[in-house]
Amino acid sequence: MSGPPNGGGPSRAISVGNGPPSAGLPPHNAMAPQQGPPPTGASGPQSQQNLNQIVLEYLSKKGYVRTEAMLRKESDPQPNGQTLAAQSTEAGGTKATKSFELLRKYTEDNLDLYKPELRKLLWPVFVYSFLDLVREFYTKDAETFFGLFQNLFERDHEEDIKTLRQVRLPVHLTESRIAKLYIENKYRVTLTNMPFFNLMQFLESKIFEGGQSLMDVMRDHINIVTVDRTANAEKSLAAILAGGQGDDDLPAEDEGIPGHNPGHPLTSRHDPEADASRIRLALGAYPQDQDLQDDVRAALQDEDAKSAPRPGQTTLVDEFEQRIKREPTEDGPSRDTVPLPPSLARDVSMEVQKIIEHRDRYKMEGRTGGVGPAVSVTMYTFHNTYDSVNCIDFSGDNKLVAVGMSESYIRVWAMDGSPLASPEDLPNAQPSSSRRLIGHAGPVYAVAFSPSTANPDPAGPPTNSQCLLSCSEDKTVRLWSLDTFTCLVAYRGHDNPIWDLQWGPYGHYFLTGSNDRTARLWSTDHIEPLRIYVGHDADVDCVAFHPNNLYIFTGSCDRTVRMWHISGGNCLRLFTGHTGNVTSISCSPDGKTLASADDAGNIILWTLETGRRRKRMRGHGKGGIWSLSWSVESSVLVSCGADKTVRVWDVLQETSEKEGKPGTDGALTTKGASGQTVTAKKPSKETGVSADQISAFPTKESPVYKVQFTRMNLVLAGGAYLPQRQ
Repeated sequence: MSGPPNGGGPSRAISVGNGPPSAGLPPHNAMAPQQGPPPTGASGPQSQQNLNQIVLEYLSKKGYVRTEAMLRKESDPQPNGQTLAAQSTEAGGTKATKSFELLRKYTEDNLDLYKPELRKLLWPVFVYSFLDLVREFYTKDAETFFGLFQNLFERDHEEDIKTLRQVRLPVHLTESRIAKLYIENKYRVTLTNMPFFNLMQFLESKIFEGGQSLMDVMRDHINIVTVDRTANAEKSLAAILAGGQGDDDLPAEDEGIPGHNPGHPLTSRHDPEADASRIRLALGAYPQDQDLQDDVRAALQDEDAKSAPRPGQTTLVDEFEQRIKREPTEDGPSRDTVPLPPSLARDVSMEVQKIIEHRDRYKMEGRTGGVGPAVSVTMYTFHNTYDSVNCIDFSGDNKLVAVGMSESYIRVWAMDGSPLASPEDLPNAQPSSSRRLIGHAGPVYAVAFSPSTANPDPAGPPTNSQCLLSCSEDKTVRLWSLDTFTCLVAYRGHDNPIWDLQWGPYGHYFLTGSNDRTARLWSTDHIEPLRIYVGHDADVDCVAFHPNNLYIFTGSCDRTVRMWHISGGNCLRLFTGHTGNVTSISCSPDGKTLASADDAGNIILWTLETGRRRKRMRGHGKGGIWSLSWSVESSVLVSCGADKTVRVWDVLQETSEKEGKPGTDGALTTKGASGQTVTAKKPSKETGVSADQISAFPTKESPVYKVQFTRMNLVLAGGAYLPQRQ
């Protein structure tokens, strides 16, 4: 084809090979429509020759040079008297395999700019080629074809692959819901103009090597929508060259089959009615119980009466009202979807303290004069641990720190050195600032304090952490009382060691990730897991909750992060792009951004609403980034890891993906205030630091296991002193 078809606009739907030549591509092996009876006295072959001549003249007039050449070549008789079309003997599995391999090779050999778009065609072509083989009774060929290529799609289309694997006979096409869904609908794919027209020209040139079969499948089963690639589009060439991003896909909205988008990680197992191709997330805040709001408002009025605000400071009631306005509930979850126990006096006191801390916090709104906000870090170092510390956690009231050990026990310290007493202690027991919790039968890999706050009213109900969770190589999760320092419950369900756990933002629920490739949701009042989240191809190394309690996140050694609906159990987002095992994940307090880190030293920020990568931040050395934490305003991220540093990142600063990439000889290029480019040499250990790093705090031979923003925007960090052996 010499140019794009006539007509159209910035976006138009095209059924490939269907309709008049001005709206798409004419079929290459089909003659023009019959124009009435053949001329009187003309024989059959002579009539066909006249029709061919009419088509050739039409193609020449419209400028379809390639199509005209193909038709002339096809119509010319060969030495044995047959046309090329009549000579073709390929059918069944051979024909389908050849055409699919042709498309696959063309896609992988294409420009990186077009690969993500063209790859979207592989799945529907595979499915419809397979279903056509089944419908035409090529049973063995269909089975061979399916087995040959199914591994290409098992990760992204796991549920459909499992279902289609059972389809073998034509009768199954009507009995299988998935097969019937595909057959009765055209699969919608969005392509920009250039790769679409290039593909059509390529198929024309390979008309006898599988191109015609591909065009038949696309014409009959796929609805290709072409769109213009505008200069300011996110996927424009200029944007890709400027940002160094070429591996993201186009938006998935309106693609696939209406109501069923198998390219989307959502499965139909739990929510068959969901419109998976247009999933909208409810990222708003969890709605507070009205009675709780009234009690908190009354308590805040009492606090304002006791202590008037300083000049320029808002009252606690005003702060509370502003917070409610900032957190609209129409985009949040329903309390029926994620039920919580009835509110207690303790919950009122905790909400009051959260409002106090939110008003009085050190504010980090963004850069001032080009300089990132200052961050204070308090580092707690554990000595004489002999490399046996596996994990650390700080309580929300900043009173306790817990450490999980390789020797199968947990030690809890009072951060201010005060004694930790228990009603179970003997009368003459020596008070100590630490307690040892014994019960696990293997190394402890994660510990987590239940939600807590400082107590706004010492005479009121206590708001300190009441429980501690721990998980171990012994496949159990244990719940410990911080009053008696004894084990209350042992939760069993995982089949392998448990690597990570986390409390939900309101307590009650908690989440675990295991070597058995699953994550599980638990509640403290049930001994069995409430949900099991299955989909990762390797260990689930880290887990996290969304602030509104409606979603959870899992990071894995398969280098992906998944976002799940907490009650539906279905996967809503699949984040790919890490080059190493995902070692830590954390969701921003505003619920809009996810941060994930890997053992290659990269941190990636993801926009949850679109599922797109926001930016990549570099600076950590290899070995693992073990902890991430957000500031209250979701504007600053702090991280720590095996490279013995704590690093602070500016989330709001836009950076180029090419900044700070390894191989720059330690040169960091930034734009000065005058627009001039300034190049500064950095030490070798700082090679590859992206420009959005605000500061780095190196420790003295102490890998940092945990970093945590308090609600006052101060940073706590914990590590073990491990001097290098001489």
